[in-house]
Amino acid sequence: MQRRHLLSVVAAILVVTAAFTQSGPAEAPTGFDDQTNGFVDQTQFDLDKETFEERETIADGLGPVYNAQSCAECHQNPVTGAISQVTELRAGHFDGLLFINHPGGSLVNDRAIDPSIQERVLGGNEVRTFRTSLNTLGDGFVECIDSNTLVAISNRQPLGMRGQFIQVPVLEAGNRVRGGRFGWKNQHASLLSFAADAYLNEMGITSPLQPNENTSNGNPVDTFDNVRDPDNDGEDVEAFARFMRATKAPPRDEVLAATPSARRGDQLFTLIGCDACHVRTITTAPPGTVINQGAFTVPPALGSKTIHPFGDFLLHNVGTGDGIVQNGGPSTRNKVRTAPLWGMRTRIRLMHDGLSLSRNEAILRHAGEAAPVIFNYRVLSVADKNALITFLNSL
Repeated sequence: MQRRHLLSVVAAILVVTAAFTQSGPAEAPTGFDDQTNGFVDQTQFDLDKETFEERETIADGLGPVYNAQSCAECHQNPVTGAISQVTELRAGHFDGLLFINHPGGSLVNDRAIDPSIQERVLGGNEVRTFRTSLNTLGDGFVECIDSNTLVAISNRQPLGMRGQFIQVPVLEAGNRVRGGRFGWKNQHASLLSFAADAYLNEMGITSPLQPNENTSNGNPVDTFDNVRDPDNDGEDVEAFARFMRATKAPPRDEVLAATPSARRGDQLFTLIGCDACHVRTITTAPPGTVINQGAFTVPPALGSKTIHPFGDFLLHNVGTGDGIVQNGGPSTRNKVRTAPLWGMRTRIRLMHDGLSLSRNEAILRHAGEAAPVIFNYRVLSVADKNALITFLNSL
């Protein structure tokens, strides 16, 4: 009788434990496999992926000034939606107190549909920087992080390393603000806003959320614009955002991660303080949570999911700031968003400008708020440094 009673108690505990596990946060799906994360079905995912990959033409509204002909030109390695070697150019002037945009805005487009409107960096704009294309895989989960979660991460960080949380306009919500998380300057909080901004600034295609054409070094390009504004009814922007929301997060290299060297590097990553800013684990808001100032509701596929971005989605000054001010005001001039390290193994050009070509170079380039961590890195043995880099190569 006692044995049967004990077995009954154990069974009851297992049932309760299983129920608790099922109701708690689940791991977000990962993979470089061109498969949906469940936000939409595979048929819709494939259609949206085709739109993301589609090359635009002048008849579609391309330009007049632009950088690329499709989203996938900048987001493709190793699959559509990921990262690439493509960079954009930004410029402006710092007068000793304030940053002043280059004429026409800090973005200087590399291409034009007519040579007479080709943009170039004008004299007096000594602030110049490249910005690498960002990974968008898993960004649906990032969008569904509660802003209060980002604030809490900042508050937990050491005082001298505390990330800056900024609020930025959500275009589809009448420019009401939400905590920024997308772009090197956290200039966007929603994927729909991000998609509309990229369509205009990278491909020169207007939409209802971004209806006004860019200029060429501040000069109007109306005479070269033969497509009525907005060039697009918004369906493409919706498809871009839907595709990004439906992507899986970047996966680990589990074989490499299981090696003794990578396991040692994993320990060192925490031991020397890298994870203060490159935060390992974040949980998204529960399904049904209304975000983006009422414009989006967290769906079951994206809600209460545990992700491992190795980033905090906050702005920091680590001594490599690009000098550009966007949404965050003067205090953000030399700050950039912590680069999420998921998918690190697919990247060869590192940091915001892509100018660091090895993991060791990128680490040693950190300064400012990261100075204590870099001191800890410098005093590691060669074997431990190699172990840490092996761990990074497993991400």
